[in-house]
Amino acid sequence: MSEQPTYRKSSYSGSSNDACVEVADNLPQVMVRDSKYRDEAGPELNASRPAWAAFISSMK
Repeated sequence: MSEQPTYRKSSYSGSSNDACVEVADNLPQVMVRDSKYRDEAGPELNASRPAWAAFISSMK
């Protein structure tokens, strides 16, 4: 059985769960999605861990 992503909400998101970015980093690849598409097969961004770390570093 393959492991499922465990998404968490961005720390910059408000208390409303309808407009936030969610990240799952419990798998070999990091997965990012918009919470509006949580219950359907909406778009996801998948990145390698090194690519995600470089992206986050460039945002600081």
